[in-house]
Amino acid sequence: MNIKEVIKPAAILFVICVAVSAALAGTNLLTADRIARAAAQKAEESRMVVLPEAEAFQEKEGEDGTHYIGLSKEAPEGVVVGYVFETESKGYGGTVKVMTGINTEGNITGVIVLSHSETPGLGANAEKETFRDQYQQPVANLTGGIQVVKFQAPAEGEIQAMTGATITSTAVTNAVNLAIEQYQNAYASEGGN
Repeated sequence: MNIKEVIKPAAILFVICVAVSAALAGTNLLTADRIARAAAQKAEESRMVVLPEAEAFQEKEGEDGTHYIGLSKEAPEGVVVGYVFETESKGYGGTVKVMTGINTEGNITGVIVLSHSETPGLGANAEKETFRDQYQQPVANLTGGIQVVKFQAPAEGEIQAMTGATITSTAVTNAVNLAIEQYQNAYASEGGN
């Protein structure tokens, strides 16, 4: 075998790889800002869904991490109407990230599953509104957090597990319970504000 027969194709492949890598890096550089803006807009829209009374949000660094304060447009600075927490828990297929809104009266106003790797058709049902709406309840009496129940009608402080996806139901609930804990640590002693 001749060394020229090996080096020439290897050099051509190297040049092609460098050109493709440069094109990908350039595309990433050109679209990075647009992708970041789209992600920020989606996060803002999700905050509006879980805390619909809010018209604007202010980021706040707390002891348990970053959360958002929801403001109405009343008064020059706005009136606090609630809080939004992003938490995560281990599910069946990986990490389940959840956003939870809690108003100043201490009621969960909404829950959104931001990302997950759960089984399509089972655990992915956590995204359905019928499942997420179960979390809309007061947090004041939830000293142990929300509990997952199977085979019975849920009472206050409980949610019905999804059929065939108890691990995912528990993961979402654990993430919501982390949000409740963060809310109680930061605001419950102040009466919500």
